[in-house]
Amino acid sequence: MEFLTDQQFKVLANPGVTSTQLLSPHNSLSERVTITRVVVEPGHTQPRHLHESSEQIWIAISGSGTLLLESENTLEIHEGQVVRFADGDMHGFTNSGSSPFVYISVTSPPINFSYAYKGA
Repeated sequence: MEFLTDQQFKVLANPGVTSTQLLSPHNSLSERVTITRVVVEPGHTQPRHLHESSEQIWIAISGSGTLLLESENTLEIHEGQVVRFADGDMHGFTNSGSSPFVYISVTSPPINFSYAYKGA
């Protein structure tokens, strides 16, 4: 069993985006999942990207904004919605709202997201 507290969570940040690694290779032996709480401040963006061999599920906790998808497509997302990205699905996010957008991300198999954050 692993029991994790906020003292073991790794916080990764870029301007306007804070990613708290709740269960990740930073603090867990799990070979099946990474769980992250992400906060995107108003006016900030997570650029389009993909995970070649991991699927990812986002659970929107609060706020709203725009999903950035393949071929310049977009889709609005808001609190209470869930989106699943299959392996290789292009995705990103822009907070076009007036309050922080908070979501929980579940990624399987796990990814160490340090590569995506400056100074991580």
